[in-house]
Amino acid sequence: MKKMMLLGALMLVASLGYAQESRQDASVSAIGIFTPQVNGNAVRLDTTKTVGFLASYRYMLTPRSALELNYSFAQYNSKFNTSFLPNVRIHTRQQEITAAYVYTLNFRNFNPFVEGGIGGLIFTPIRDYRTTNFDTRQSTNPGALFGGGLAYELSPSWDVRVEYRGFVAKAPNFGLTNFKTNRWEVISMPTVGMAYHF
Repeated sequence: MKKMMLLGALMLVASLGYAQESRQDASVSAIGIFTPQVNGNAVRLDTTKTVGFLASYRYMLTPRSALELNYSFAQYNSKFNTSFLPNVRIHTRQQEITAAYVYTLNFRNFNPFVEGGIGGLIFTPIRDYRTTNFDTRQSTNPGALFGGGLAYELSPSWDVRVEYRGFVAKAPNFGLTNFKTNRWEVISMPTVGMAYHF
């Protein structure tokens, strides 16, 4: 009986020690969406600037290396101009699903990091008064994520993160060949948010 109690106490201490060494965090951030003008195939695509949100989960493999999963959401207006269809507007919902490798350095409370990964952007037309063409459909465009930023540790459990994120993908055409630019774009997504370590 004493051996069982001792074994139980050792397991409890080990589990508490493991909990203190946890290498996971979750973060929520505000994200800006800045998309360049895209020109190709006699098609011009302009999008409005907007703000969305980003949710991330990070698992530390080592004190400097981590794997990260991301989901972001934003809405804006896309405007297509062609020689025969001027000023076609599409109210757009953009969702990002990505996985990335993160490398971090530690300088006291400052933790600069860089990341790179792959994933996709889902462009969904919203059929409302801001959309002028209802023949559109959802586009899913694979691409690459890159970025870098700084985390400032407020406490062992909390930090503030500021980051520049970029996503390289083909410009969406919403399933319409008339809107196909055949061009790649770099979507700039600066972020600021809070992370909780658990």
